[in-house]
Parts: sequence; structure tokens; C-alpha cells
Amino acid sequence: MTNATHLECSLTGERYAAGQVHNLSRAGKPLLVRYDLEAARRTLTREALAAREPGMWKWRELLPNEGGPVSLGEIETPIVPLTRTGGANLLVKDEGRLPTGSFKARGLAMAVTMAREFGIERIAMPTNGNAGAALAAYGARAGIDTIVICPSETPEINVTETAAYGAHVYVADGQIDECGALVGKGAVQGLWFDCSTLKEPYRLEGKKVMGFELAEQLGWELPDAIFYPTGGGTGLIGMWKAFDELEAIGLIGSKRPRMYAVQAEGCAPIVRAFENGEEFAERWEGAATVATGIRVPKAVGDFLILRAVRESGGGAIAVSEQAILQAVEDTARDDGLLFCPEGGAVLAAWRLARDQGLVGSDETVLLFNCANGNKYPLADRSKRLELAEAEPEALARGT
Repeated sequence: MTNATHLECSLTGERYAAGQVHNLSRAGKPLLVRYDLEAARRTLTREALAAREPGMWKWRELLPNEGGPVSLGEIETPIVPLTRTGGANLLVKDEGRLPTGSFKARGLAMAVTMAREFGIERIAMPTNGNAGAALAAYGARAGIDTIVICPSETPEINVTETAAYGAHVYVADGQIDECGALVGKGAVQGLWFDCSTLKEPYRLEGKKVMGFELAEQLGWELPDAIFYPTGGGTGLIGMWKAFDELEAIGLIGSKRPRMYAVQAEGCAPIVRAFENGEEFAERWEGAATVATGIRVPKAVGDFLILRAVRESGGGAIAVSEQAILQAVEDTARDDGLLFCPEGGAVLAAWRLARDQGLVGSDETVLLFNCANGNKYPLADRSKRLELAEAEPEALARGT
């Protein structure tokens, strides 16, 4: 049985019944799932967790599903030190190990699980890439029809991967929020259920498990700072919620990491709003970046992202395209980890924050690599070899 007691508007606090289908609140803002934390406190102990099978579903007292999950084997992703890139205190949680190769698997596993519980037969969403693939994969697993609309700049591998899972995939002109408007129109007409970022309550609940996991993996001591690639911001918002829930049931104390929302200079609405002291972020016109996962001109949860970074004492940082690509190259060469562009953005932001004195060399910092770098185009740096003329000595010199 779920411990969910009700849902709550993230802006007004208005309550909504659990066990019913919801999208946004009447105020047009995301709904947050609330739980019986006293009940969870009795059974969700450190000892009980250690005895359970690893994976995101072991946190069942703080998840909304009542029945069996729609699962593709969601592991606990490892935390790996970037020793040569940044030293022993620089850690990365490598989410590219999840099904469909990205952290989108967490949120969509939960959203599709709840859609199946509610008897929903068709779901739709806009995507810049990895979310669409995850929706399609879990939709296929659940036997639910899926429709995905991608901006034209979406990487081809993401488009073809999504279609491979049987989704109806459309590539459209315009940005992701414009594709989302079309999804919303179809939802109003009753043609499908809208699974867009934060426009239903349960993707957030899947993504927040990242916060649960890192707390347990780090011995129930949260890092000093977390750098997170921020488009729609579901994971950042979810982790902030997760930390409150963990404290409420006695698994951690009141310490919180400084949360840094990372964006690209070519699409940085959260950074601009943070620097201007605004509660909501205006739409970013002409959005463009190689890190397509954070190319989100307008996020429905903008105020929740800004609230989390301000309450934590963190901030919002924009990085250049050159810095993103250099970071991807550096981690692959120096530490053997192939980051996605969004992961590169996070490392670039940490470097900028370090240079500005926002983080200290003795502080424990956790970065998020949100997808497998093999899913993205890579430069060919190989050299051609004529075997008849090859000399091992020259090869050893790299010539």
C-alpha cells in the first residue's frame, strides 16, 4: 500500500486527493505528492534499507505506487571520484548506467507505473531526446501507446531510439515548450495523457530517488554542494524534496548541500532570473546549445528551482559551449568517464565556481552525469595505419 496521503499545489498549498488522475493544479503549477511520514519512519530505517534488494523501488514507503512497478531494472547508479580531473573530493553520480542510458528512466518509470495503475491507455510528451526514449521504452513495457514530439534539433540517435521502442515520433519545428503546447492541446481534447515535465505529479517522485540514493551511498552525510544540469529541473526539485523527507523520517539531519542549477549560455532562463532576483523565469528566446537536454526556454517549475537554490545558499551558473565540450574531452581522457554534453556542462560549472571561490578545494562536491556519453556524436581522433609500413616504436610514440 502507498503511504501517499494527498497531493499539494506547489504554489498555493491547495490539497488534492491521492488516487486520482491529475496534471497541474488549478493555479497551473506542479502538484507535489505528500506522504504519511510517521508511518514511513517506522519501517524505512537504515537497517531495513540495507537488507532490501538494491534499486529505486526499495524506497516504497516514499513512493506513490501501490501495485508492482513498470520496471526495466533500475539500478542504484554508482558514485565515482573524478580523481585526476578534480581531486578526491570531486564525485560524479553516473546516471548513464540506467535503462535507456539516462536518468530520465527514473521519472518515466514512475510516471508510466502510475499511468498503468490509473488505466491510462495513451500518453504523450515533448522531448529534447532522452526523456522521449524512456517514455517509449516504459510505455512499451506497460503496453501503453506513446506519442513523442521532438524539436528538429533533437539528436538523431534519440529520435531513432524512441521510434525503435514503438512510439509514434514526430520531429517538429520550434522549441520543446512549443512542442509541449501541442501535447497540452491534445490532452485537453482527451486524446492522450500529458506526461510533460512536472505537468503530472509522478516523474518528480521517480527522480527524487537520486537524492535518497546519494544520501545512503555517502553514509547518510550529504555533500557540501551538488551541481545539476537544469532544463525542466525535475531532478533538482525532486532531490530537494527528498532531503526534507529523509530528515522527517530520521535518516539524515538538517544539513543541506548548496544546490547549483547549471545551464548553457545559449539557454539560461534560470540563471538570468536568479541573477535578477526574480521568482519566475521569463522565456529564453533563440535557445541554442549542444547540451540539448538543458535546452528548455521555459520551465513550468521555474519557481521551485529558484526556491531550492536560494534556500540552499547555492546558485545558478551558465557555461559556454567551448567549456562544455572541453569538459567532456577532459573526463574521458583523464578519468575514463565519457560524459554526455549536459554532464560536461556540470563539470564546466564546477570549474567556474571553483575559480570564483564559490566552492572550496576541501569541500565534497557531487556532479551529475545524466546520460551515457556514447549516445552523442564524438570527434574521430583515430589515425590511419598502413600495416606493411608500421613500426611499433612509432606507434608507441603516438606518431
